[in-house]
Amino acid sequence: MPSQMTAESIGEFLGDRRLAEQLAFILEVEKLKTVLRRTPLLDRSRVENDAEHTWQLALMAMVLAEHSSEAVDLLRVLKMLLIHDVVEIDAGDTFAYDSVGAASQIARELKAAERIFALLPQDQAREFRALWDEFEAKASAESRFANAIDRLQPLLHNFFTDGGTWNTAGVTSSDVERRMRPIGEASETLGSLSARLIKLAVEQGILAPVPASKVDA
Repeated sequence: MPSQMTAESIGEFLGDRRLAEQLAFILEVEKLKTVLRRTPLLDRSRVENDAEHTWQLALMAMVLAEHSSEAVDLLRVLKMLLIHDVVEIDAGDTFAYDSVGAASQIARELKAAERIFALLPQDQAREFRALWDEFEAKASAESRFANAIDRLQPLLHNFFTDGGTWNTAGVTSSDVERRMRPIGEASETLGSLSARLIKLAVEQGILAPVPASKVDA
C-alpha cells in the first residue's frame, strides 16, 4: 500500500471509513516516539521520549493504584495516561520549570487536541477528548491519581540520576514541591514518598534549596 495514501484513500481501499479513521489516528500518534522530554533515563544514556514516558506511567498506575486516597476506575486512569500527552505531537513537550513556555502551553495544547482527536471517528473523538479534558481539569478521582503518577515518574528519575532536570539553573526545592503537590492530593502514601525524596535530594546536594534571601522575604 503506497505510503502517501490518506485516511480517505485507505477508506476507499478497505471499504471501511471508520477503520480508516482509526488507522489514521494510530499512525499519527506513533509520532510520540519522536517527541523528546527533558527527563533522563535511569542509565543516563539519553533522555526519554513521550511514548516511553506514557508506557511507564501506565505501568506505574497498575502497580500503585492501591495507594490512591480515593477509589479509582483503573481502566479510566490508564486511558487518560495513554492519551494525555498525545497533544505534544503538535505542541511539543513543555518543560515543567519553563515559565516562558508555560505561558502559551494551554493554547498550543488545545489547538493540538482539536486536530489530533478529530482524526478519530466522531464517537471516539468525543470520548478521547473528554478524557483529555478530565485529566487536565483534575476534577475526578481518576484524573487526580493520573496526574499524581505523571508527576511522580520524573521525580523518581531526577532523584535516581543525581538531580536530572533539577540541575537546570534556577530550579529550587520550592519549585519541585509546588510541582509535586498534586501527588499528595491524590495519595497520602505517594505524597509522603515525594516529600521525603525532595528532602533527601536537598540534603544530598542534588537539588538546590530555597535561597536564604527568599526564605527571609
